Amino acid sequence: MILTPRPFPLISLLALFLLQSIASAADRPNIVFIYTDDQAPTAVGFSGNTELKTPNIDRIANEGIIIENAFTVTPVCSPARAALATSRYACELEILDWINPKKEPELGLNPNTITWMELLQKAGYRTSLSGKWHLGTADRYHPTLQGFDDFMGIRSGGCPPKDPVLEVNGHNTKMSGFTVDLVTENALKFIQENKEKPFLASIHYREPHAAWLPTRDEDWEPYQDLDPSLPQPVHPDLNVELVKKRIREYYASVASVDRNVGRILDLLDELKLTDNTVVVFTSDHGYHYGHHALWYKGNAQWMLNTLPEKTWPHIAPKQRPNMYDQALKVPAAIRWPAGIKGGRTVSQTMSNLDWYPTLLAMVNVEIPDDLEIRGRDFTPMLKGLRIAWDNSLYSEYSMRHGAKTDMRCWRTPQWKLMIDFANPGRGELYDLKNDPDELTNLFDSEDPQHVAIRDSFKSKILKKIKQINDPLQLEIESLN
Repeated sequence: MILTPRPFPLISLLALFLLQSIASAADRPNIVFIYTDDQAPTAVGFSGNTELKTPNIDRIANEGIIIENAFTVTPVCSPARAALATSRYACELEILDWINPKKEPELGLNPNTITWMELLQKAGYRTSLSGKWHLGTADRYHPTLQGFDDFMGIRSGGCPPKDPVLEVNGHNTKMSGFTVDLVTENALKFIQENKEKPFLASIHYREPHAAWLPTRDEDWEPYQDLDPSLPQPVHPDLNVELVKKRIREYYASVASVDRNVGRILDLLDELKLTDNTVVVFTSDHGYHYGHHALWYKGNAQWMLNTLPEKTWPHIAPKQRPNMYDQALKVPAAIRWPAGIKGGRTVSQTMSNLDWYPTLLAMVNVEIPDDLEIRGRDFTPMLKGLRIAWDNSLYSEYSMRHGAKTDMRCWRTPQWKLMIDFANPGRGELYDLKNDPDELTNLFDSEDPQHVAIRDSFKSKILKKIKQINDPLQLEIESLN
């Protein structure tokens, strides 16, 4: 049937124009990507922590979507950040551990690698990074060569929490104030200046990385006299006093982030950008603050009064390299009122590899056909669609500072296997369904079910190592 078009009345034409304008704007949402450093999955209010107050971070979660099974694929700074930027495993990029700028001044993220920030930039987005880079200090690795129009912050891994030296307009500048506030102020300025065009504001806080103090009085006061709860079960030889002292300081640092997240959300409200801005809150990796009697992340150290005897030749007694969920899991929430319905929790497993295709899908930027990435578009889950989704997670950590490990891990919602190829015989198998806190290592169990799971998951790990051309493959082949 052929329909003869009729002329629209003026009011209808105006309405159509407005609808098209709204649709066009919705196709080009802004992105505010808030990325903390060393934030445990349990160190936010929306995860159920009642002692740590994070009302502004919780606002993102409450008005948006909580991703309750978000993971990093490497539980330490530089490899996690490389994976986020490129959607590739860090072993593929030859970034195995955190980059030590003094010992590894020539190491960094290959500028020929295409980041999702570059694709946004090419699509017409204004892009800015405020805060921590940690993907190479040499000029050839500069953030402005890898997808950011503007950069203010630190190229290396850390700086003091107050009165830092930050790179501003290409020059190292001694600043006055708290680092977390200075980084936020730069991001606020960028948002204000680019409110009329689509933008990406990446805010990569150094907090709550050590050192945690000093903070503003308002961030410290709620925790200075807190008697914090300890992760259960408490190890009988745990240095309780030291752990509790550190938790208080760590919580204050998280509070400083939360206060500044509030400043960002308030500005978006003020500029009427809230509805069409994708706001992501997450971290580079998880963190132990007494969990398993440890402190730090995948390169954790024992928090015991007496260190255990040395067991493995490449691991010092104070070190406890690990792939526990507390180190691999990250807090994650996303809000986009114009594009996704909020007030929900998504339980499927995602990793930091998935932000690349997911964010580009949200803003309708295509990924070149010849560009190989490892992540998957998580948008259908965020929109409440039911699709086939593999909840398996592959992760890696070749620790090179403080110990030598080549840990490779395969995880499903029920089972988890870690094998350390640098320390033969070192492995861990956990029944996550019945032992979610990973307290009972079944690696040496002779139970037929455990043996079958171990063998099956080891085969998956070896297959993945080969698939991604992990350099570890050559070492494994030489041993066989």
